[in-house]
Amino acid sequence: MTLAKATPEAIADAAAALRRGELVAFPTETVYGLGGDATNARAVAAIYEAKGRPRFNPLIVHVADVAAAARLGRLSGYGERLAAALWPGPLTLVLQRQKDCPIADLATAGLATVAVRVPAHPIAQALLAKAAVPVAGPSANRSGHVSPTTAAHVAADLGDRVAMILDGGPTAVGLESTVVDVTGDTPVILRVGGVTRDAIARVVGVAVEVATGHAGRPSSPGMLARHYAPATRVRLGAREVRDGEALLAFGADLPAHRGPMINLSASGDLTEAAANLFAALRTLDAAGATAIAAMPIPDTGLGEAINDRLRRAATAP
Repeated sequence: MTLAKATPEAIADAAAALRRGELVAFPTETVYGLGGDATNARAVAAIYEAKGRPRFNPLIVHVADVAAAARLGRLSGYGERLAAALWPGPLTLVLQRQKDCPIADLATAGLATVAVRVPAHPIAQALLAKAAVPVAGPSANRSGHVSPTTAAHVAADLGDRVAMILDGGPTAVGLESTVVDVTGDTPVILRVGGVTRDAIARVVGVAVEVATGHAGRPSSPGMLARHYAPATRVRLGAREVRDGEALLAFGADLPAHRGPMINLSASGDLTEAAANLFAALRTLDAAGATAIAAMPIPDTGLGEAINDRLRRAATAP
């Protein structure tokens, strides 16, 4: 495994590795992705193998622009409006596959749809332009574990399972993309994430619901009941800290505590909290606590996505 600062030369090397069917971890504005050529079934299989990911769980395909997305899936109506308003950015659209869609069936988990995203991160954009192939890119971590927001997180989770890691520093958003299914009469959020429900509703002009889905056969990444999970048990809605617990705090009004503590945002800023969430969970997971006591987070704006990740992290295995 090569860990390299994302210089133009390193990006060119990473693009060549992708074209050879190898796996490359790269930063996006959300989290680090584990990239493989989405048209190469062997490369896609290697992604599932590296992550230990269930093969019924579909992958998001990253492309450079809207035109490239439209070659893979049917962009019309609400999907077209969302793409125009929110791409590049932390939004994934689930589209009906085009008849000549070259994406490997394994990447779509055998579904008639394809999940597509145009990332905003300049390193991801440069890599996609150089590689000139659609890149399947789930989070670059072992399946079900806490998502990676630094190159060091990727190295700790995947090590030699990946040929190269492009180091672009910490990610800005810190939560995965919001996934919206636009194949029906109205858009439906399959996974809350870096774009808020309100922002999506403003673009489409209608109320947008969040699907409950089926954990045994998800139609989108991030719908498994237990996901984004540290090894240490997570206790939600904590207003006090019990003996032996670490504290995942939020805001200025903190309960008394003696053990390890990380405050997602002392000022109560949900954007800051989202960016810090996964790194905080990883740090507290390594602290040797009996549990992680997570303080309540407002369930508005990005708080909806933060709470979704915490609920899945707290679900018993």
